[in-house]
Amino acid sequence: MLYHLVDWLTKLGYDFPGAGLMHYLSFRAMLAAVLSMLIAFFAGGKIIHWLQRRQIGESIRDLGLEGQMQKKGTPTMGGVIIIVALLGSALLVCRLDSIYTLLLLLTTLWCGAIGFMDDYIKVFRHNKDGLSAKSKLLMQFALGLVIALTVCLSSDIHTTRLVTTIPFVKTHEFDYSWLSPLRGQIGVYCTWGIYMLVIIFIILACSNGTNLTDGMDGLATGTSAIVVITLGVMAWLSSNILDAHYLNIMYIPGTGEVAIYMAAFAGALLGFLWYNTFPAQVFMGDTGSLTIGGVIGVSAVLIHKELLLPVLCGIFLMESLSVIIQRGWFKHTKKKYGEGRRVFLMAPLHHHYQKKGIPEARIVTRFWIVGLLLAVATLAMLKVR
Repeated sequence: MLYHLVDWLTKLGYDFPGAGLMHYLSFRAMLAAVLSMLIAFFAGGKIIHWLQRRQIGESIRDLGLEGQMQKKGTPTMGGVIIIVALLGSALLVCRLDSIYTLLLLLTTLWCGAIGFMDDYIKVFRHNKDGLSAKSKLLMQFALGLVIALTVCLSSDIHTTRLVTTIPFVKTHEFDYSWLSPLRGQIGVYCTWGIYMLVIIFIILACSNGTNLTDGMDGLATGTSAIVVITLGVMAWLSSNILDAHYLNIMYIPGTGEVAIYMAAFAGALLGFLWYNTFPAQVFMGDTGSLTIGGVIGVSAVLIHKELLLPVLCGIFLMESLSVIIQRGWFKHTKKKYGEGRRVFLMAPLHHHYQKKGIPEARIVTRFWIVGLLLAVATLAMLKVR
C-alpha cells in the first residue's frame, strides 16, 4: 500500500525526501520485518490479555510429560497474533499488484481460517479432536489445487519450463518432464499434472509437518523463523539476475515480493516468540501452525525451491516421519504379535527426548541449532555441483 501510495504521489509531481526508498527491495524488506515485529510485540500483549479474560486456554491431556500440566489454561489461538502482524505489515509494504503477494495473502487467510475453525471447535465446543482429519486435508487440498492451477495457468508467473532448483548437478535444475512416462503433447499434459500434484503434496506436507512440530514452547516458532528467513534469502537471490547467474540458479523476475513477504513473516514470528518462548505465555494453536506451514510450502513453490525443503525443513520432516513410523510399527506389531510395540518412547520426536528426561528448554534450543545447520546446508548447496 505504501509502495503504491508513494508511486501515485510521485506521478502527481509530489517529490519528498525518502520517497525513492520504497523502490528498493532491501529497504522494504527491513521495513516489513520491523513493522511486523512491532505489531506482534505490541498487539500480542493485548490479544493475550483478551484471551485470558475470555478464558480461552489450552486443555491438556495428561501424557505423563514433565511440566505438562503446568501449561493447563495457557491462552491458545495465539496464531492470530502472527496473522495480524504479518498481514498488517505485508499490506503496507508489499506490492499488492504482484501475483506472488496475492497468492501468499490467500494462503495466509485460507490456512488461518482452517486453523481457526479447528481451534474454535476445540476451545468453545470442548471437542479435543477439533476438525476431522478428513475435513482439514480436504480444505488444504483445495488450497493446493488453487495454487497449482494459478501457478500453471497465470501468465504473470514464470513457468514456461517446469523446472526447479536442485543441488549436486551442473545446471542446478531438475526438469519435471523427466518424470513423465509419456512423450509428445500427451507427455506435456502429463508433466503439468505431475507438477500440480507435487505442489499440492508440498503444501499438505509443510502445513501438517509444522502442526506436528508445535508441541513445545517456542519449538515451531523458532524453527519456522529459521526456515522463513532462509526462503526469503533464496527468493531475494532468485529475483536478482546477477546473483542468480553467479549461483547458477533460476532467475525468476518478481520474486523479490516473496522476499519482502518472508521478511514480514519472520518479523511476525520473532515478535510472537517473545511471548511463546519457555515458559510460554501463549500457544499458537492450529491457527498459527497450519498458517506457517502453508506459507512456507507456497513460497518454496513460487521460487522453485520446493525440492530443497526436505533439507531446509528437516526438523518438520523428522517430526512427521517419527509419527508415521510409530503408528505404522505399532499397527504392524499389534497385528502380528497381538500387542503393539513402539520405536520411540513417544511421538512426535521431541516428546521422545522429553520422555528421556531432557528438559524442554534444552530440547527446543538444540532443535533450533539443528535447524540453523540445515538452513546453512541448504544455502551452501546452491554452490555445490
